[in-house]
Amino acid sequence: MEIAVLLPIAAFIALAAGLAVVLRGTGRIVARTREMEQFRGTVKDLATRVDASLAGAAGQIDAVRRRQVDPDHIAGTIAAAVDAVRRYTDEARGLRGPRQASRIRSDLVAELERAGRALEMVEHGTTIMITARRGPRELEAQTAIKRGYLNLIHAREAFARRALEAQDIAVDDGSATTGRTAV
Repeated sequence: MEIAVLLPIAAFIALAAGLAVVLRGTGRIVARTREMEQFRGTVKDLATRVDASLAGAAGQIDAVRRRQVDPDHIAGTIAAAVDAVRRYTDEARGLRGPRQASRIRSDLVAELERAGRALEMVEHGTTIMITARRGPRELEAQTAIKRGYLNLIHAREAFARRALEAQDIAVDDGSATTGRTAV
């Protein structure tokens, strides 16, 4: 009589334990998927804002480079773009995502730092251009503005490529790990 009562209880406990294991694994997959989707969404939002900021600055820098606008007219734009790039860089450093996203995060930071250096080069060139209207200093100013402009364009394009790579990262299924969640 005792076996007839204990057998269904043991079967129920075994079934509950198996269900707990399955649910735990499913929970991990859902958590990793949620983390990846959150990372992708944050990167996409950041990429949109970076592109808009750098496009506006690049347009005005190009106008100075082509001598359509005086260099002193874009000082505010360059200062605002430098500030925005610093904030975006801090935001990119703070991105949290799955293990496989760390390379993309560091690439995004590197491209933003590159854009910051490009803006500083343009700022240097416009400062020289404002103070020295002729001679070798003018050539130095034109060169700095042109190099800064091209580096800004390349950094903007590279940032966009890295952001697209973030959208293509597959969620780690955890099968290669030893039971630990990807961090």
